[in-house]
Amino acid sequence: MAPKGKAGTKGKKQIFEENRETLRFYLRIILGASAVYAVVNLVIFYPAASAWTWLAFIFSSVVYGTSYRSMNSMAKPSFADDGSLADGGIDLNMEQGMAEHLKDVILLTAMVQVLSCFSLYVWYFWLLAPGRALYLLWVNILGPWFTADSSPAGQEPNEKKQRRQERRQMKRF
Repeated sequence: MAPKGKAGTKGKKQIFEENRETLRFYLRIILGASAVYAVVNLVIFYPAASAWTWLAFIFSSVVYGTSYRSMNSMAKPSFADDGSLADGGIDLNMEQGMAEHLKDVILLTAMVQVLSCFSLYVWYFWLLAPGRALYLLWVNILGPWFTADSSPAGQEPNEKKQRRQERRQMKRF
């Protein structure tokens, strides 16, 4: 059963601590997935490593770097002159925030990178990221924009029709 009332808010210090833990967790995921990929594909199977293997490693490194740096800059705290915490940064664990999408990209890249140790064709699963981005673009921006009513005058006839229908129903009863 959900608690009654308004949801509690987090304090600056709690946001700061949770952001630090979140960044540590995703850094471990990034380093672990990259290490597995590098050891398997670039050390053990070095003779079989092609240019695509190196390109995939560079691509994943760029994705990791940009996503992690974005999350790090979002979570950057600010301190007062006396050293006390003035702002804990943006909450990285907030639902429906940009950080949630960045975390999804990091997790998708890590899974694809580790699974690609078996086959480079697994990299096609990374196409889920732009697919989701296009879906969110359509649902949140383009779809409502295309389907929005163009003029408020179009509402008046609907109101007139509604009044007529109400009058007809009243006459029937």
